[in-house]
Amino acid sequence: MDSLEPSLYTVKAVFILDNDGNRLLSKYYDPELYPSMKEQKNFEMNVFNKTHKADNEIAFLEGMTIVYKSSIDLFFYVVGSAQENELMLMSVLNCLFESLSQILRKNVERRCLLDNMEGVFLVVDEIIDGGVILESDPQQVLQKVNYRADENPLSEQSVAQVLQSAKEQIKWSILK
Repeated sequence: MDSLEPSLYTVKAVFILDNDGNRLLSKYYDPELYPSMKEQKNFEMNVFNKTHKADNEIAFLEGMTIVYKSSIDLFFYVVGSAQENELMLMSVLNCLFESLSQILRKNVERRCLLDNMEGVFLVVDEIIDGGVILESDPQQVLQKVNYRADENPLSEQSVAQVLQSAKEQIKWSILK
């Protein structure tokens, strides 16, 4: 396939780093891009070193187009191919940031993010699936995430209830 062909697979990676460049969240959608954890972390550190003191919103590095945004002690990155439309990537970044801002009640900082990682992953998964942009409207993302979070609030279940439920499922699968 010609690399200049338009593709549904717009996003190569999404990651969030703290103000020291440490990974808090990362998702790579192209298995060939940086197959090992070491390669991913090297790439993230290179990106961080190039962007953390810059005032821009876009960077080009290692043949990738990278859009980014910082908030207090966090850096948000969306990575696409060199040919990718920056506006598409920016819409993903803005959707991610706005959605997280709502979920974290405007406290878009490291501690709050770490305390709400489950919600953060839900948001990322609502916006991007396997590199394909599913949603770029934060209100739509929040509705879906809240719907899913309300559907089965695991945090409200006690560990005993979860274990009991698992035991029953195992018992039924053995009896079948």
